[in-house]
Amino acid sequence: MSRDTLKTLFHPFDTGVVPAPGEGERVLFLGAEAGYRLPAEFTGSIAAVQASKPLYRALEAARAPVTPFVEGEDYDAALILCGKHKGENEDRIAEALKRVKVGGLIVVAGGKDDGIQSLRKRVNQLGWGGDSLPKYHGIAFWFGRPEDASDVIAKFSKKPVRVEGRFDAAPGMFSHERIDAGSELLASRLPDDFKGHAADFGAGWGYLSVMLAEKAPNLKGIDLFEADYHSLEAARANLKANCPNVPTRFFWQDLTSEETRDKYDLIVMNPPFHETQAADPALGAAMIKAAAKALKIGGRLMLVANRGLPYETVMPETFKEWGETCRNARFKVLWGKR
Repeated sequence: MSRDTLKTLFHPFDTGVVPAPGEGERVLFLGAEAGYRLPAEFTGSIAAVQASKPLYRALEAARAPVTPFVEGEDYDAALILCGKHKGENEDRIAEALKRVKVGGLIVVAGGKDDGIQSLRKRVNQLGWGGDSLPKYHGIAFWFGRPEDASDVIAKFSKKPVRVEGRFDAAPGMFSHERIDAGSELLASRLPDDFKGHAADFGAGWGYLSVMLAEKAPNLKGIDLFEADYHSLEAARANLKANCPNVPTRFFWQDLTSEETRDKYDLIVMNPPFHETQAADPALGAAMIKAAAKALKIGGRLMLVANRGLPYETVMPETFKEWGETCRNARFKVLWGKR
């Protein structure tokens, strides 16, 4: 998320176009990120919500009251910072409508690459009034919470997605509508004779963990690590539904900056490689290094990646032995032994 979008969100208050929440007023901040500066007139208290562990930790460091999920009701106002997922942006508007008092102010902002213009047009068509203001390569728009918003709440709220009749996911999660082709390739190469302790780094909604549990019935247990709180909760449900007898633990954790407590015999991973629209191989490289630290001596990493990502430069730096298991037109499966 660009810091420009944060400035866009608070610009209507900075200019005085929108009255700032005053003393004693409660403001819900959905998709909150650290780095915002409140105008002097903005004296209301902010309750921040952020499900991404790295962004959550930054808010904690800034001493902002923050939770990974929405709590409370009867807020006087809501701020919504949009991201790149349409379904998640709409769900944040639905959450604000559920939690804000009738007549309360709701301010929404996003970058032009986040689809903010089409979202603004959709909300404008509802006839709720309000206005908009472009600034810092984005748009902020606002409206009052109407008396009856039940239809819009139902329409905008996240709809659970059933994947292949056995997994539950939701908009905003990685590959929430179908099994990712890269993960599927890695799953086809998972060992069926594995008997130790495993971990799934960047577990998402739990597909690879379920596949490993089904393929290696004698494994001792799986720990799932995921930076997105909602994805981790989906993984918890999917593991319970698909392999309830496998010992599992779940960790909401930023593996690029928080080390694991335990060491593992096997780590499986489909590492993320972008935080914005642009590819960032350094993110996947950091996950590979984290995996190397979390393995026992002799332990193995199995990962899948887009063919063009240069992880071959990282593997010899972090593993005693490494190689390529297979590749197809889009992906490659690499392994490393500590």
